[in-house]
Amino acid sequence: MTDLNRLKQQISFCARGDLWEQVPRFLQDLHPADLAEIIADAPPEAQGPIFEQIDDELKPDVLVELEGAAEENVLRSLSSEEISDFVEDMAPDDAADILGEVEERSQEILELMEEEESGDVRELLQYEEDTAGGIMTTDFVAVRNTITAGEAVEYIASLELDEPFYYAYVVDREDRLVGWVELWDLLKPSNRNKRVVDLVEHDAIPVHVSTDQEEAARVAAKYDLSSLPVLDEENRLVGRITMDDLLDVIQEEASEDLFKFAGSNESELEYDSPLRACRARLPWLLITLATGFLSSVILKHFIAQITTAEVLSLSFFVPIIMAMGGNTGIQSSTLIIRGLAVGTVRNQKILKLLSREIIAGALMGICCGLIIGLWAKLMIDRTVTDAMAFSTFYLSFTVGIALFAAMSFAAVFGALAPILLDRSKADPAVASGPFVTASNDVIALIIYYLVTLLMLAMHG
Repeated sequence: MTDLNRLKQQISFCARGDLWEQVPRFLQDLHPADLAEIIADAPPEAQGPIFEQIDDELKPDVLVELEGAAEENVLRSLSSEEISDFVEDMAPDDAADILGEVEERSQEILELMEEEESGDVRELLQYEEDTAGGIMTTDFVAVRNTITAGEAVEYIASLELDEPFYYAYVVDREDRLVGWVELWDLLKPSNRNKRVVDLVEHDAIPVHVSTDQEEAARVAAKYDLSSLPVLDEENRLVGRITMDDLLDVIQEEASEDLFKFAGSNESELEYDSPLRACRARLPWLLITLATGFLSSVILKHFIAQITTAEVLSLSFFVPIIMAMGGNTGIQSSTLIIRGLAVGTVRNQKILKLLSREIIAGALMGICCGLIIGLWAKLMIDRTVTDAMAFSTFYLSFTVGIALFAAMSFAAVFGALAPILLDRSKADPAVASGPFVTASNDVIALIIYYLVTLLMLAMHG
């Protein structure tokens, strides 16, 4: 197996020494994905020159594998004529993705392409990037339902395809999807004279061009499909989404959600600039800081209500209450977001899920409330030495009740927030971001404040 790390070091040495004539020998016999990795890990100023050293036949495949800043740097180093030559050798969906990265030059590049290739790409560019139409390819096999299996085989043999396929779609005279047929069935000698309509499977599961890419990937995963037929507004078959694109969507959506959980975005992986990292994270941190201001105001009023030393000791447990409330909310929201992402959370299950989270939050609150109550009694017994207005048992009981209430509420709020966001067409992944986490902290503090005052008032 090729040692890519060693190759990267050797190429980096050649780049620093301006020894570009030595680079091609290090790039021989490598897979396009490995070549793309070498380019991506090279310094930005060397990425374009390294791409130039790759064999011309491999350049289109390597360009398809590139992402982010590396892709931008390489495309910036190429002329419009070079890009047009490369995209002509790509599958239509890959060519459309490349032109989407050079939008300001896309029309010029399309005019330089052969009419047949540019027509397919123009068709794909009309769809939104994150829809089924935006990720589909027009490179698919479809046969009429009126022809024989033998005629279908001859027709398929005449096609020039860039993408692999394992079955042919079957359409009627208006190009509406009828179903699909396995190539194996078409090739059987006993089926040569049978009409395709007699061999067709009618359980094809299509999506429309406007379907969100995440929903399309969910459909493919649910029904174990290696490719997904795509229909236009008139239910005509216009393309298919291949497995490699479906996997890319799943990875992209998962990465996007993870970055939202952290209050950042994927650009941090693509760029080295500290300013870009700051721009990605700072807005969320400022929101968190604002909720911190609110927490400080609440805590100030909390302490102002408490004058005796033993009651002041209740402030020792503020960090625990806030942390447990925040973490309980994160657990609930993460589970719900996962359910929404894979489609297991449906309308009829929402009330059941909320009921489960209420009970689970209460049970966890009881367990943790008992534990913190015992710990609070131990702490307060060792701290308070003056004559006490309240018993240490009552104070520890107050802490336990407050934690129980905070965790119970956080479990429900954490489950409800992503559901409400999803219903309002917002991204539910935001529910596990710093904003909702900080909100849980503030709510937990308010609950602790109110429960403490209520319990002390009842004792008085």
